[in-house]
Amino acid sequence: MTLQIEIFEQAEALARLFANQMLQIESIASQIKQLSPAYVFLAARGTSDNAGRYANYLWGSMNGLPVALATPSLFTYYKTPPRLKDALVVGISQSGQSPDIVSVLHEGRRQGSPTLAITNEPGSPLAQAADFVIDIQAGVEKAVAATKTYTAELMTVAMLSVALNPDQTRRQDLARVAGWVEQALGLDEQIARLAERYRYMDQCVVIGRGYNYATAFEWSLKLKELTYVVADPYSPADFQHGPIAMVESGFPVMAVAHSGQIFEDITDLLARLRRDLRAELLVVSDRPEALELAQSPLALPAGMPEWLSPLAAIIPAQLFAYHLTRVKGYDTEKPRQIHKVTETH
Repeated sequence: MTLQIEIFEQAEALARLFANQMLQIESIASQIKQLSPAYVFLAARGTSDNAGRYANYLWGSMNGLPVALATPSLFTYYKTPPRLKDALVVGISQSGQSPDIVSVLHEGRRQGSPTLAITNEPGSPLAQAADFVIDIQAGVEKAVAATKTYTAELMTVAMLSVALNPDQTRRQDLARVAGWVEQALGLDEQIARLAERYRYMDQCVVIGRGYNYATAFEWSLKLKELTYVVADPYSPADFQHGPIAMVESGFPVMAVAHSGQIFEDITDLLARLRRDLRAELLVVSDRPEALELAQSPLALPAGMPEWLSPLAAIIPAQLFAYHLTRVKGYDTEKPRQIHKVTETH
């Protein structure tokens, strides 16, 4: 199965990306710093949009750069693009083909803003529209559901963050990412067994916050596009502002609860869901107190800093979506009604 093969290629792809592209990214970062952008204006769709959510947290917290997520319809249908003065305009796209994302970079260049493309296709229209190009070097991705290109985008976002504000400890942590991802891939057999428990699941929510807000969105996307489960992503705060009313005994809740600033917030919610509402919890965490709350616990590698945790946390989510697709009798290689490259306007 191509999808399974590509999931397992991720550790090698990330190691290759770090080894081959860190110096290039440091060179790009040096030029960006000379331009002194006040903020990032970021355009992406689908899985790449979730990489943008990670950038929103990481570049904001580690680099002091506010990130505004673009609304491409303003550039295409409405023909009313916003002023991009002092912005670094960034497009993230695996294929680099989507016209609406390309249009944002074209407009950024027209307005005199520096433009950056993060893509797996350095010869694509998106790359041609950019002043700076970062090739994520994930290799050919044939499966419709993106996996290795997503983690390569996350890694690129993290590498650029470190390059913009050099720190030896953070750089050393980047070098360890492939090893942590390899450890997370070791959950495969456990996940294959527990997927049977969720054979008849047709709806769920996925909880994540902070850096792993992106993970919640990407996990829910993989469930929707592969298993056709209605999976809604939420932060704990948003979930408690209304959607928690959906929860009754046995209602499935997927959650990422990694060590860090948001850990207590998420575990407090999980404790309430298990104790008071008797929800069905599948929890991905590096901490035993969170795993003990779950009927289905999945343990992440210890020692991974919170800011890099989305690179490992998405691995069990990808594996879960893959195995649940097979348990439900669907084709992991041919999801309904979607294609590998989606060109939107």
